[in-house]
Amino acid sequence: MFGKKKMAAASERENYAQNVDPLAEVPKSKWERIWPAMACGSGLFSDGYINNVIGSVSTCLKTLYGKAYTESNAQKNVSAITFAGTVLGMAVFGYTSDKWSRSNSLLVSTIILIVFAALGAGSYGAGGNLQGMFAALTAYRFLVGIGIGGEYPAGSVACSEATGELKAGSRNRWFILFTNVMIDCGFVIGAFVPYVLVVICTDSHLRAVWRISLGLGVIPPLSLLWLRIKLKEPEEFTRESMKHVKVPYLLVLKYYGFRLFIVSLIWFIYDFSTYSFGIFSSTILSNILPADASLAQSFGWNTVINLFYIPGAFLGSFYSDLVGPKMALASGVFVQGIVGFIMAGLYPTLAQASHVGGFAVVYGIFLSLGELGPGDNIGLCASKSCATGVRGQYYAFAAAVGKIGAFVGTYIFPYIEKSGGKSVNTSAQYPFYVSSALCVFSAIIAFAFLPYIGQDTITTEDIKFREYLEAHGWDTRQLGLQRGESLEREELRIEKLDS
Repeated sequence: MFGKKKMAAASERENYAQNVDPLAEVPKSKWERIWPAMACGSGLFSDGYINNVIGSVSTCLKTLYGKAYTESNAQKNVSAITFAGTVLGMAVFGYTSDKWSRSNSLLVSTIILIVFAALGAGSYGAGGNLQGMFAALTAYRFLVGIGIGGEYPAGSVACSEATGELKAGSRNRWFILFTNVMIDCGFVIGAFVPYVLVVICTDSHLRAVWRISLGLGVIPPLSLLWLRIKLKEPEEFTRESMKHVKVPYLLVLKYYGFRLFIVSLIWFIYDFSTYSFGIFSSTILSNILPADASLAQSFGWNTVINLFYIPGAFLGSFYSDLVGPKMALASGVFVQGIVGFIMAGLYPTLAQASHVGGFAVVYGIFLSLGELGPGDNIGLCASKSCATGVRGQYYAFAAAVGKIGAFVGTYIFPYIEKSGGKSVNTSAQYPFYVSSALCVFSAIIAFAFLPYIGQDTITTEDIKFREYLEAHGWDTRQLGLQRGESLEREELRIEKLDS
C-alpha cells in the first residue's frame, strides 16, 4: 500500500511538472492576473519616495537649524535610521509571509507605513525643544522603515508568484515594472516634490517644505490599502507553502546556502553604492553649483539626475525577458562600472559649474545602467531562485543584507570623501572609483555564480526542491497543507487518486 501511495504521489508530481504554465490551470481575465501583481509590488514606490525624500529634507533641516543639526547625531541618524528599521521589518515580515500569510503581512506593513509616515511629518519636541524634534523624527523614521521592510519579502515575493500566472515571455518584465520601476518612480517623486515645494514656498518657508514632503509619503500606501484588503494568497503559495509544518532549515541551508550568499553579496554591493549616491546627490550638486545657487536650483538638478533611473529600469524590464535576469544583471553592472571609472577620471572637468549639465547626464547614465542591471534583476533573482515554502525568508535575508549595505554606505561614503584630503576633486573622485570597482566585481560573481532563471523558474524550482527533500527523507506531502489538515487526510486523498 505504501508503495502505491508513493507511485501515486510521483504520478501527481509528474503531471504537475508537465503543466508549468498556470494560464492553463485557472481561467482568469488579463486584469484578474495583473492586478494582484500590481497590488503586491507597487507598494515599493513608498520605499523609493521615503528613502530619497530624506536627502532633500536633511538639506532643509541643515539650512534651517545650522550647527544644531549638523553637529548632532541627527544628521546621520535621520538619513540612515530608516534602513535599520527596514532590516528589522524584513526579518519579521519575511518570517510571517512564509509562516502566516503573504496578503496579511502586506496589509499590516501598509498600515504601519501610513501611520508613521504621517507621524514623521508632524514630528515635535516637547515644549518646542529642537533636539526633541530631531529625536522624534528619528524614531518615526525607524518605525516607518519597519513598514517598508514588510514590502520586500511579502510584496515582492507575492508579486513574483503572481506574475507566474501571466503570459510566458513577459513575466520578468511585469515583475520589474511593479517592483523596481515603482521604487525608481518613488525616487524621482521624492526628489521632485521638495523642488516644487521650494519653488512654491520659497527658501523662507522651509519648515513647510520638509513637513509636507514627509507627509505626502502617506498617499502611496493609502492608495493601495483597498487592493491589499481584497488581495488573496498567490496560487503558488497555496500549493507549496510550509506555513503549517516544521521547516527543515538545515536541508534548506544546504541546498540554498551558497546561492543565497551570492545573491546577498551582489545586493549588498548594489545598495552600498546606489542608496549612498542617491541620498548624497543633493550634496554633490551643491558643491558643483555656484555658491549663491538657491535650494530650488539644487533640488531641480537633483530631480533631473533621479529621472535617469526611469529609462534604465524601464528598458531593463524588456532586456531581462530578452537575455534573462542573470545576463542582464551582469552586463548592466559591468558597463556601469566602466562609465563610473570614466566619470571619476573626468571629474575635474565635469565638476565645473559651467558643465553641470554634462555632469548630470553622465552621472544619470551611471545610475541608469545600475537600474538596467542589478536594480531590475537582483530582486528578481532573489524571488525566483528559491522554492515557495521558504521564499519569503530567503528573499528577506538577501534584501536585508542589501539594506545593510545601504546603511553602511550612508556612513562610509563621507569618510571615503574625506580620504581625498583637501582636494575637492579627489574627495569626489574616490567614491566613484570605489563604486566602479565594486560594479566590476559584482559582474564577475554574477556571471560566474548566479543560477539561470527562466520564465518558469518558480515552478521548476519548486519541483527540484521537492525532489531534493524527498531524496533526504522529508515527506513533501506536507507542502501546501492548510490549517486543520493532516497527512492522514492527505493519504486518503492519494488513495482515492490511486483508485
